[in-house]
Amino acid sequence: MKSLEEDQGIKAVKDIASGSPELSFPLSDTNKVAGGIGKLIEYPFDTVKVRLQSQPHPPIYTGPLDCFRQSLHAPEGGLRSLYRGISAPLFGASVEASSLFFSYALAQSAFRAAIPSLPQEKGERLPLDVLLACGAISGAVTSLLLTPIELVKCKLQYPVATPTDGISRTQKSHGPMNVIASVFRNHGILGFWRGQLGTLIRETGGSSAWFGSYEAVNIMLRNRRHPYGEIPDTKNGKPPPAPVHHQLLAGACAGVAYNFVFFPADTIKSRMQTEDLGTSSGKNQVQSTFWRTGAELWRQQGWRGLYRGCGITVARAAPSSAVIFAIYESLMGLSR
Repeated sequence: MKSLEEDQGIKAVKDIASGSPELSFPLSDTNKVAGGIGKLIEYPFDTVKVRLQSQPHPPIYTGPLDCFRQSLHAPEGGLRSLYRGISAPLFGASVEASSLFFSYALAQSAFRAAIPSLPQEKGERLPLDVLLACGAISGAVTSLLLTPIELVKCKLQYPVATPTDGISRTQKSHGPMNVIASVFRNHGILGFWRGQLGTLIRETGGSSAWFGSYEAVNIMLRNRRHPYGEIPDTKNGKPPPAPVHHQLLAGACAGVAYNFVFFPADTIKSRMQTEDLGTSSGKNQVQSTFWRTGAELWRQQGWRGLYRGCGITVARAAPSSAVIFAIYESLMGLSR
């Protein structure tokens, strides 16, 4: 068990350095470029999502298109407004992928060691309920790493000025280091984990839904390909990988499940992490709890407020998740 943990740890370090979702494939430069391009494409949509989630009541945006339009006409410049804070997720993407897949693999190894009746071969799939538990564990671990990164990102994505609050925020105060210094000065080290409960709920439930949906759809598609359970073996005695289009479909379903089911927790988290930006100083403001923020949002806007920005997020996540899992499976096949 010790050698397995050491091997997994070495793989995780390599993965963090390369930004790859696979823990043992050494194409660091290629993965960095691919991951960076992916983030550059996705980031404006994430900015719109955060602005829709964190806007005051009554809303200042009528929907995603209106938010895009107002952002493009922002005084600081359209692209600069949409890409503000891009450095945080560029770093966070490799951390998230590394932590998710590393802790997911480690949780599976732990279950195999604790329950001898489970399949012990690394290539054999565990029962779906065990995989759901592994996904939840993976999400819980990852949430501790993501909350500080997302706190900085959300504060950077928040509009420099809004048409309704009348507060002018200068762009120079919205650099990553300025945000980090401000959070530490006003709230201390624990201030970086503001909204941790929302991240924990989203990542624990969402990661369970992510990995679980992927495995469930793969099982369903495999049963359709081989209705009598006759799965041909490859040269190494293991079942062949699923066709790429099946991997893409399963990955897309996983992305939808991850983002839709626990989206309200992400909305509440975003509001908590940006609530002090509507005041001249966040130091003396009484910060709301997760449940109080959620109750206030429900009272003001109901389900629509909790799921504001969900459509654009799901539309972005489905193809992204499909590609992530397809690459993951292909690299897994090459490394075996």
